[in-house]
Amino acid sequence: MSAVDEGTFTALRGQLQQAAAAFADGPRALEGILLGIVDDVDRAVREPLEIFPVCHHSPASALAMARRLREKQPKVVYLELCEDMAPLLTELRNCRLPVAVQAYATEVDGFPAEWAPLSVVAPITEASAEYQAIAYALDTPGVELVLVDRSSDHVFQWRENGDGTAEPADADAFVEEEAALHGDAVGVEIGDLRPRFAELEEHLLRHGRVRHWSEWWHQYVELPLGDSDHATYLQVMLLIGSLFRRLAPGDPHRVRVDEDRERHMWTRMRSHLAATGTDPADCIYVCGAFHAASRVAEFGVDGDDAFDISAPSATRWQHGLIPSSHAAIEAQFGLTAGSVSIAATQFAKNLRRTRVVPYRLTGQAGSGTAKKGARKTAQAAATATAALPPGGAPAEPDRLTGFLQRPPVLDRLDETELLGWSVEIVRAARRNGYLASTADAIAVFETSILLAGMRDRAKPTPYDFQDAAVTCIEKDRVPGRRDVRRLTEIMLGGDRVGRVGYDALPPLARDVHDRLAPLALRLQQRGVQRALLDMTSRPELEQCSDVLWMLRYLMPHGAARPVMGERRLGERPIQESWDLALGTHQRALIELGYEGVSIEQVLEQRLRRTAYGPQATTATVLEAVEDATLYLHSRRLADELGLHALEVLATERSVDGAPEVLRRARRLLGHYRTSEPSLPAWIEAFVKTGYAHYCTLLPTAFADDDASVRQVAAMLGFLFSMESLALSLGCDRAQLELAVAQSHPEDPAKTALLWAAEAQLGRLSRTDLRARCDALLANPLVVPAYPRYLSGFLHALEPVPQLADFVVEAVSHAFARLPDPVLLPWLPTLITTLRDGGDLAPLLIREAGRVFPGRLAALDAWVPPWHGEPAAEPAGLSRAGSAGRGALPLLAAHPATCDATAHLLGCEGTWQVAAPAPAGPVLLARHPRTAQALQVLLGGTAQ
Repeated sequence: MSAVDEGTFTALRGQLQQAAAAFADGPRALEGILLGIVDDVDRAVREPLEIFPVCHHSPASALAMARRLREKQPKVVYLELCEDMAPLLTELRNCRLPVAVQAYATEVDGFPAEWAPLSVVAPITEASAEYQAIAYALDTPGVELVLVDRSSDHVFQWRENGDGTAEPADADAFVEEEAALHGDAVGVEIGDLRPRFAELEEHLLRHGRVRHWSEWWHQYVELPLGDSDHATYLQVMLLIGSLFRRLAPGDPHRVRVDEDRERHMWTRMRSHLAATGTDPADCIYVCGAFHAASRVAEFGVDGDDAFDISAPSATRWQHGLIPSSHAAIEAQFGLTAGSVSIAATQFAKNLRRTRVVPYRLTGQAGSGTAKKGARKTAQAAATATAALPPGGAPAEPDRLTGFLQRPPVLDRLDETELLGWSVEIVRAARRNGYLASTADAIAVFETSILLAGMRDRAKPTPYDFQDAAVTCIEKDRVPGRRDVRRLTEIMLGGDRVGRVGYDALPPLARDVHDRLAPLALRLQQRGVQRALLDMTSRPELEQCSDVLWMLRYLMPHGAARPVMGERRLGERPIQESWDLALGTHQRALIELGYEGVSIEQVLEQRLRRTAYGPQATTATVLEAVEDATLYLHSRRLADELGLHALEVLATERSVDGAPEVLRRARRLLGHYRTSEPSLPAWIEAFVKTGYAHYCTLLPTAFADDDASVRQVAAMLGFLFSMESLALSLGCDRAQLELAVAQSHPEDPAKTALLWAAEAQLGRLSRTDLRARCDALLANPLVVPAYPRYLSGFLHALEPVPQLADFVVEAVSHAFARLPDPVLLPWLPTLITTLRDGGDLAPLLIREAGRVFPGRLAALDAWVPPWHGEPAAEPAGLSRAGSAGRGALPLLAAHPATCDATAHLLGCEGTWQVAAPAPAGPVLLARHPRTAQALQVLLGGTAQ
């Protein structure tokens, strides 16, 4: 724009001085603020490089932007957007707006590690001035688009406070899933135009008779500027930006960041002008109105060049496009719910009323009138260019004075539009469970007019209509998932959700879509889709199954959820059923593409990161080994992680993860035994090291109060279940026996567990074990603690499952002999132990089913096996004689070996003479009736 005459705002300055003298009672602060605002507007208007102030997602800004671009036809467009996002803007034509341009970094270098991952998003909607500028620059030949704002790396460099701590991210929990599309990313917007002075905003809302800032902006800025000319729009936006800037509180960090951004942008623009030799009159600078009224020394094409832009950090940034939505933009930037949707509707109304043709990228999804719009654009551009004088735009007069003195325009009531709203909200309410009727529609219509009149408005705004609908329709409760306020937001504008096209996806996302193509599903469509996989009839679907299981591991819950089928070691899938929502979770899939070029690579990186992390335990590393085998089928990675598990196990000094280590080690050992010709070297070394490791920790764990009974039982389970393999690999069983002998627990549960271990080692017989339990029940002082002994025996089923019959006996004795005040409080502990024990309950139930009678009628005459009399031995057959008779025929045939062993041990003794073996089967001789009855049944004669 050409320079404006010196006396353009002279009259306005005089009026403001008179107002300041009349209202100010004290220092000249008010006069300085008012005159300073006019100076800011005058300075920006005089700048040779045209400044175009905008507000974020403002329909008035978008309309004015489209109109000004057609009039001026600039050759260079400077845009307030992160400069490293420029290569992505051409991909917008492959997307359906709204989408967000994202910069993402998983690994940080130069920033605190707790900040990772870093994410910066810049959302773009159709009803925004930045989209109009982007579409014009990309589709107009000879026009250059230059992004001049700080890079994504500088967003986090300047985000650090003076004390070295980072600004907290927005931690609001979003109810709607569309509101979480941006995640916890840092948002970058053009034109954050909102008062930073709380008292000022409260004053504006109270006197404007509105509830929130979005409603005030819609009523007092959007509507008046919707039909204004360029000069009025320019000066009013500069006025608002300067007002909010001068009344902003002096937060040193925020002020410094704002000023550094302005210095950065002007430095970049001057560098580009000097490098290309472009005339500033052929350029336009699109920025937020807050930054357009800047007072830094670097302002303007003739500003100071002393600002030094710091070098980026060593962090490696990835860039891409992610889907966005109106709700996500509102949630991230603190806007009122529904305001962006209402702005989109207002933009469409402004276009129909003013007949301005907006810019839209050629070939963009949803552009049904792309060719028609292109022809209109060319015709309008030719007309506007021919209308301009040779020297550029003419000087603009003072439009601020008239705008500030003009009373608000009262639009006439559009009864047709309001009636349509009232009928539609009642219909939507009925669909969502409300008992609404035609009478409610009439009430909403009349109440909207009443509320608008109370707020000095002739025409009800969408916010008046929303308040009326809530008042008339919503009763004491919300019957459905959405309330009336949410229904009005959807009805007035709808929460539009964008989509990134296939061509704009990263290589990983495109690879996933290609590999899942045999499913014949529209994977980019939002919502849940059911996929049925029959690998028997279609073997090629097995590869799809592998992809789906990896996506389930890597993506959030709900993106790929198995309905039927599971993935286990050593099993091959036959049929599976999946619920897929990849279109809904497109952002998560895109962010996977920032980590690698294939899901296999990303999964391997995740497994390595988990296994080699500082908090990794033996259990987590074994889990990574299992996942590598299960999902990647990679023996190489499994062996590498297995060796690392061996190293982690050797350094652990606690037994917290013993149950998980036992469970996963057993599973992996069983898999390798059934699927491999020989065990991997790492699993053999793991068993050998684990045997020695747990033998060393066993006495300490028995005495440590922090070690639970379940953990000690898992240690014993590892030692006993892996004992045969460990002994074959060179371990010494004496180490286990010494560890058990050195264990002296004080806890009753651990004491019972130690008894079970001694019984397994042969140091304690069943008779002695039964005697100890009877002694506990006979001691009145120990009876209250007896359930704790039983808990120890229950946990002993893990290392010593052979004691299942004894545990059934002990529990039966407890139910028979313990008093109710002792027994009843223990029952919840019993249930919890069996539930947490995994396989303990089936083992105990199976043994109880074998011992107890199967019919209720037999229960009265049933005698427990442990109460029965022991069978008398046959006359003339002693225990020693039985052994010498032939129980060990090999030992009797070769006594020299036994004699040498006895001599080596220092034992003296003589061999007993075995009794003559009875002729024929001994059992038939003792019980001849069975044989005689069988002979009679077969028709023979009993002998």
